[in-house]
Amino acid sequence: MQYFTEQAGSQGEAIRRIKDKYGESARILTHRTVRLPGFLGIFSKDGVEVTGYISEDSGVKQQKKLDLEEEKKKILASVKTEQTMQLVLKEVQDLRDKLDSVPLTRDRREDHPTVEKIRDLLIRNDFIYDCIEGTIDRIREEFSLQDLDDYDRVQDSVIEWLGDSIGLYEEKIESSPKVMILVGPTGVGKTTTIAKLAAVYGIGSPELRPLNVRMITIDNYRIGARQQIETYGSIMGIPVSTAETFDDLRKTIALYQKDVDLVLIDTIGKSPKDYVKLAEMKELLTAAGTQAEAHLAVSATTKASDLREIMQQFEPFNYLSVVITKLDETARIGNIVSVLAEKRKPVSYVTDGQRVPQDIQRASALPLLLRLEGFRVNRQKLEERFPAGSPMKIEWDRRPRNGA
Repeated sequence: MQYFTEQAGSQGEAIRRIKDKYGESARILTHRTVRLPGFLGIFSKDGVEVTGYISEDSGVKQQKKLDLEEEKKKILASVKTEQTMQLVLKEVQDLRDKLDSVPLTRDRREDHPTVEKIRDLLIRNDFIYDCIEGTIDRIREEFSLQDLDDYDRVQDSVIEWLGDSIGLYEEKIESSPKVMILVGPTGVGKTTTIAKLAAVYGIGSPELRPLNVRMITIDNYRIGARQQIETYGSIMGIPVSTAETFDDLRKTIALYQKDVDLVLIDTIGKSPKDYVKLAEMKELLTAAGTQAEAHLAVSATTKASDLREIMQQFEPFNYLSVVITKLDETARIGNIVSVLAEKRKPVSYVTDGQRVPQDIQRASALPLLLRLEGFRVNRQKLEERFPAGSPMKIEWDRRPRNGA
């Protein structure tokens, strides 16, 4: 039996390489995160190492069982740490147990063209490994061999499953004014998103009464940042304030306790690796009060491993939802959909362009599912199951402020 090890920057890339080299006979055994060497030994980065073997087409279950002992020995010889050895041993044992317990027809189902086509489409759309394998397992559980012959039915179900995995943020109004803070790494479009939200809520529409909105920026470091948001504010007729310290922010928000409905705070873009600066910004933002809501802005173009790191490092801000930006700049949404499902984080807004305020909408599964590449998307059916985001709306009773 022939074995292989493939390293790449992502799970999808590694599997694509394996498919190109070994074809449909390749079988995946293990995957793990590794550090890939960079140029001249520096600039190393996270990657994925996938191991597997080339399947013999005899299809005889007994032969596969006999090969497992030799397979286990070769895999264990290739690993270097005790922890990895234990993990691989468990996976090999699990594989033996499966072969002992499942009927021969299982092998036929694994190789069914519909299953392989769905797997390839999920890989092409950059879904993470666990999402892909979970979807394939569910197909095997819910569809008979005869059902698998109806590809359209299977792929329609897969699209619905993916849509169901997208959590949507339900807005709650617990204080007045509502204070919304947008945090996130540099370059994801936080300032433009803040301006879009200010326009939608501050200018209003036939479906939405205009609210009394204020914008605050604490970004005094990026060249032109203050000027950019002030320009937006001037065009929309929405006042903009600047806060550089904890006291500045606390006093500014205190001024808005009367007759202001919504306060939007634009923050400094920070690398998720800049722990000190993130801690300093979090301390400053505590001046917004305990009722302030933080939301994390991430670009739809971000690869899965970076998304995980960003979400983890901004977790101390206790963000309630994720705002997906730059949806128009990518054709593959598997990374963002599967990582958000993995982290159990809902989506509140989606932006798909630079226009203010047109290119923003309440989050729904529909705009994400419509970007699936290679799937036959039944738009009418999806619109019925996953209605587009409703007009963005904030409504609450005019409650007395400051005990008045």
